[in-house]
Amino acid sequence: MKRAFAILLLALPLGLSSPAPAAMLGRADLADLDRVSAALSSVHTLQGHFVQIGPDGHVDEGVVYIKKPGEMRFEYAAPNPTLVVCDGLDIAVFNTQLHTVDRYPLSVTPLNILLSDHIDLSRNGAVTGIEHQPGALIVDARSTDRRASGTIAITFSDPGLELRQWTVVDAQGLSTTTSLRNVQQGVDLPDSIFSLRGTKKPD
Repeated sequence: MKRAFAILLLALPLGLSSPAPAAMLGRADLADLDRVSAALSSVHTLQGHFVQIGPDGHVDEGVVYIKKPGEMRFEYAAPNPTLVVCDGLDIAVFNTQLHTVDRYPLSVTPLNILLSDHIDLSRNGAVTGIEHQPGALIVDARSTDRRASGTIAITFSDPGLELRQWTVVDAQGLSTTTSLRNVQQGVDLPDSIFSLRGTKKPD
């Protein structure tokens, strides 16, 4: 369970950086970051299936829900007992098998980059570069917080700029890739699924 939360902490580490221009990027790259920022900022609700491949090759999957600003839910499929819920203030990591929960303030995690209404990657000092591949644009970034050291490559479709996957490399050099599938935007999500009081599943 701790490992799953560590992946989420590193999943989008840009939110902990200072509002400085992205490191040594050209005008075209900054324009691409502006395009990605606009695309991310336009997403208000999201639901999709995720597949997570750990450094040992183990595969987990489940469903992710996002409702801006600040709310998120990662439901891992059985046999993984992990459920991660953010209510806009705190993140709770439930072990539904052991009936335990660990809580963390959202403010000390990098998840704000995904959960914010207004995103500006071109002024984010954690961004280190952009890669262009056929049908894809990849934003490279590093963690700027000593509690979550590591790097990340975030892949978007191009054109379209839909979030497709991210690969995290932690301080030990271990990589974990999380891919999104069947993503739906603009879905109606009930507030109850983002409550930290329980583990209610969506209707």
